[in-house]
Amino acid sequence: MGVHAFITGLAGLELGADERAFVREAEPWGAILFARNVSTPDQVRALVGEFREAVGRANAPVLIDQEGGRVQRLRPPQWSEFPPGAAYGRLYDRDPQRGVAAAHLGARLIAADLDALGISVDCLPLADMPVPGADSIIGDRAYGGSVEKVAAIAAAIAQGLTEGGVLPVLKHMPGHGRAGVDSHLGLPVVAADRATLEATDFAAFRRLAALPLGMTAHVVFSDIDPVAPATISATMVREVIRGSIGFDGLLMTDDVSMEALSGTLAERAVAAIAAGCDIVLHCSGELDEMRAIAAAVPELKGDARRRAAAALASARPASPIDVAAARAEFSAMMAGAAVA
Repeated sequence: MGVHAFITGLAGLELGADERAFVREAEPWGAILFARNVSTPDQVRALVGEFREAVGRANAPVLIDQEGGRVQRLRPPQWSEFPPGAAYGRLYDRDPQRGVAAAHLGARLIAADLDALGISVDCLPLADMPVPGADSIIGDRAYGGSVEKVAAIAAAIAQGLTEGGVLPVLKHMPGHGRAGVDSHLGLPVVAADRATLEATDFAAFRRLAALPLGMTAHVVFSDIDPVAPATISATMVREVIRGSIGFDGLLMTDDVSMEALSGTLAERAVAAIAAGCDIVLHCSGELDEMRAIAAAVPELKGDARRRAAAALASARPASPIDVAAARAEFSAMMAGAAVA
């Protein structure tokens, strides 16, 4: 058997015997951690090591959503609190150079936390641009509403993570900002015309297309594909994400257990791969669900395997950093970003 085209969730703070056997046999490309998997630094390091030992690859990716603000799996008192993305946007509005520098330093500090645990991938940055009336699921996670600002801040965050030894994931392609529904709960449909999308939502991602990893949005763009959300739409993946945006990195789905998608988990996984996604992300940590995903996805081959290898090859060792001094500098930079 070879490496299979999925990322698995894990159930708890350590691998159980059945879970360990599943990981060994199914050989997922990677694993993703959530708050349920986090207690202390030593425990997280041990869990990361257990997963890599079970899967048999010392460089198997371990992912986490560590954005700051509402989406932060590692929290005080064991880890530092980080601001939501909108805080960098507010600084940028006052001083673009300072906003970009703060975003870079914040990401470098997040990477220091993750690298110390063996976590090698952060599902960050976002290039989503909310519009008035959109659902709050993106909200203050976003950096702003202009292509220039979003692209500049997102690029700085990606660079900060990379310098800290952590791979970035560009999300949610080709844009979740206009969604009027939380895709965890239902299927968002965006009715904006393609010309508008190309000039705004897609344009922000286009400037970041060289990043090594990307994540899809479970969103229907009705002017392009009126039926299927981007994750399972060959038109959206091949014509927009790979074509118009120009992204050639490893493309993973957002969590296929979210309510925006329909059908069984296996059907969702098959549809995503058929549409052109390289990797299926499944987050629940429920063993029966994990087995269903594993049975539905192929081995990593062809372009997907090439992209996976290229993504891992783009990782670099963390550059030196004085964490205490950097945290003090970051706090001073963010002092002016409080909500008015």
